[in-house]
Amino acid sequence: MNIYERIVQDHDNHRQLAARIMETEGNSEERNELWEQFKPEATAHANAEEQTLYAELLEAQKSQEQARHSVHEHKEADDLIQELDEMDMSSSGWIQKFEKLKDELEHHMKEEENDVFEIAKKVLSSDLADDLVEKFEQRKKSEISEIA
Repeated sequence: MNIYERIVQDHDNHRQLAARIMETEGNSEERNELWEQFKPEATAHANAEEQTLYAELLEAQKSQEQARHSVHEHKEADDLIQELDEMDMSSSGWIQKFEKLKDELEHHMKEEENDVFEIAKKVLSSDLADDLVEKFEQRKKSEISEIA
């Protein structure tokens, strides 16, 4: 497995969790449980991605602009997650804001999988792409333990 395949695994999980959250209503136990899974997962994933894949892409001239754009999108998503965390889940505004987050994340994941990975494959060796998986796993685990 390389870093691209590993990231797509997380993306698939994020898509599934987001879709399930969209099916919930109000301040339900199900919405709370799903949100408590989604929030640290999405945050830790983004941080681990930045500290592994994007750290490498920021080093190369060919990939800097795209890497900066992606990191900026992570910040926007993080801001929305913070806003959602402070909102009352039973308000209609919560699910509307979550849908905005879901849409932004889906756009970001598609862009990563189609554009960023293509650029990265030209900049990073396949050996490095393989090696980044372990670093990603360690960083994500560390991030989750800090969040929890």
